[in-house]
Amino acid sequence: MIDTWIAELPHGIHLSCRSAGSRGRPVLIFLHGFPEAAFVWDDLLEHFAQPEHGGYRCVAPNLRGYEQSSSPTEPAAYRPKPLMEDIAALITLECGADEQLACLIAHDWGGALAWSLASLRPELMARLVIVNSPHPQTFLRELKGNPRQQAASAYMNFLIRADAEDLLAANDYARMWPFFDAMGASGSSAPAAPANLPEGAGWMTESLRAKYRAVWDGEGKKPGAGLTGGLNYYRASALRPPRAEDPAAASIELPPDAFTVTTPTLVLWAMQDSALPPELVEGLDIWVPHMTLTPLERATHWVVHEQPARVAAEIGRFLR
Repeated sequence: MIDTWIAELPHGIHLSCRSAGSRGRPVLIFLHGFPEAAFVWDDLLEHFAQPEHGGYRCVAPNLRGYEQSSSPTEPAAYRPKPLMEDIAALITLECGADEQLACLIAHDWGGALAWSLASLRPELMARLVIVNSPHPQTFLRELKGNPRQQAASAYMNFLIRADAEDLLAANDYARMWPFFDAMGASGSSAPAAPANLPEGAGWMTESLRAKYRAVWDGEGKKPGAGLTGGLNYYRASALRPPRAEDPAAASIELPPDAFTVTTPTLVLWAMQDSALPPELVEGLDIWVPHMTLTPLERATHWVVHEQPARVAAEIGRFLR
């Protein structure tokens, strides 16, 4: 059974959370991405809460800006430092001041937060699992020098538009569903679906669409109002393809050892992710020396929806 509740954090932010499993057990925290919400992890929360799968306390927060969590209006509130503060505070709330998180499990934008938090606060977690979320060093490298990645990430420059909410909400979110249905990005730059469909293709049911609509609509607001928080993650970041009028990633320089993660890490990489191609994991062991890299064939960016049992099995092996 999934419980829903509000985590009140000491710095004045609250996060709406979904959880399974008893307090007092080792804790797993799951971080979602865009344009999702915490409900995408429900199958895994229930799985790992079962005694035969570890009997963990499993918690999935809606990140800042999503669902009923605090949603500041200014994009500056979605920069890495305040976002990491939210997750660090939630870990302390769940684990106490003296215990580590058993594992932080993250996808997409949640993974971006997890990479940063693991590099800066490794004492908070014993293990890390990343599902199709690029490490800052390899993402910057590819955005600067790989035309394929620049084209695949071109949608990010659409998402920072001031009118993105209205455009995405138009005609019952006609620009949103291609994120899932075509397994690519929204907008005119959306790549076509892979020829060899992944296992679990067709997972977007009408009942699941209704859950997404509810998140994107926001509470009692016009369609698209619930998208602003998620879009502000893109607006707050320069890590996107450069353009003539906007240097974006070209303006960023990282020290060679920045974002080094010494925590034991499992990277699950769906190989048919049209927005995040496999080049992003090449050379990753330079910054993640204790890494297990597991390619997932016939899987896209949405592998958590497509193949939850497969994702659970890989994480379970890693936790054991």
